[in-house]
Amino acid sequence: MITELNDRGREIFRRIVDAYLATGEPIGSRTLSRRGLDLSPATIRNVMADLEEAGLLFAPHTSAGRLPTEAGLRMFVNGLLEVGGLSQDERESIDGRCAAAGKSISQALEEATAALSGLSRCTGLVVAPKTERPLKHIEFVPLGPGRALVVLVTEDGLVENRIIDVPLGTPPSTLQAASNYLNARLVGRTIAEAKSEVEIDIETRQAQLDELTSNLVEAGLASWGGGNKGGSLIVRGQSNLLDDITAVADLERLRSLFDMLETKEAMLRLLDATREGEGVQIFIGSDNPLFGVAGCSMVIAPYTNSRQQVVGAIGVIGPTRINYARIIPMVDYTAKVIGRLLG
Repeated sequence: MITELNDRGREIFRRIVDAYLATGEPIGSRTLSRRGLDLSPATIRNVMADLEEAGLLFAPHTSAGRLPTEAGLRMFVNGLLEVGGLSQDERESIDGRCAAAGKSISQALEEATAALSGLSRCTGLVVAPKTERPLKHIEFVPLGPGRALVVLVTEDGLVENRIIDVPLGTPPSTLQAASNYLNARLVGRTIAEAKSEVEIDIETRQAQLDELTSNLVEAGLASWGGGNKGGSLIVRGQSNLLDDITAVADLERLRSLFDMLETKEAMLRLLDATREGEGVQIFIGSDNPLFGVAGCSMVIAPYTNSRQQVVGAIGVIGPTRINYARIIPMVDYTAKVIGRLLG
């Protein structure tokens, strides 16, 4: 549709969207006329009326200026947006936080998500892949009452950690027994390859394990989502979305969004959506196939493993007036950094 606009209509539309992205406020014809447009307010009003009729603008109040509709924003992002580049400081911030995680991919994903959230001032999210590398070692480490850390080391030296709940009073000997049992069966194989054998072993009671140890073994395997093709969803910086809240309706929409982000279905939708396209994808507003929440946009990109297979996705969620020109390259760069770590 952007090609159907004449130069005058395209320029007025661009300025209205730019003003909205900068302030969130509607802008009127008189203000636009004073900002260097060599057109009368009446002429600008006529063009704005045409843009409104085309479904690209709307008036939030009877006598107010105009704001872009979600369809207008989408057209702007796809056809008029000039995407910038990352500053050296931004690149170093992302690189530094990911590198600080060492060989722990799970920690690197946490750091990358937090870095994106902080730099964009939006909510960062990442779909983390399940571990599919052959394993070298697994260990259960007590953390305190009712909790244990599952440490998994792959043959190529990557370290993954998960925290699980354990029954109060679980003795260290039970944690050691679970570690010994899994090390005897998982080393040199992926969790997916060994999981069914372990489950059958426990169900048929061929494994000489007491009930507490059996439950611990199953909890350790489940912590890697062995039956879940999507892995896990990490969300950071949810409070950033609250900064633009101005109405109760907006708050309810955010609560709905946060609830959706807690579901496995949302995670799988995210991964499926990124697999359907290449590079950074932008979803704007209520027609978003992932969440359908009005007033929010998502910029997300897939990341790949050493075989160039899409294994996860990373991005941000924010209000529809996020700084697309800055955030799109930020998400793209972070996805590439994660891809290199997985290589």
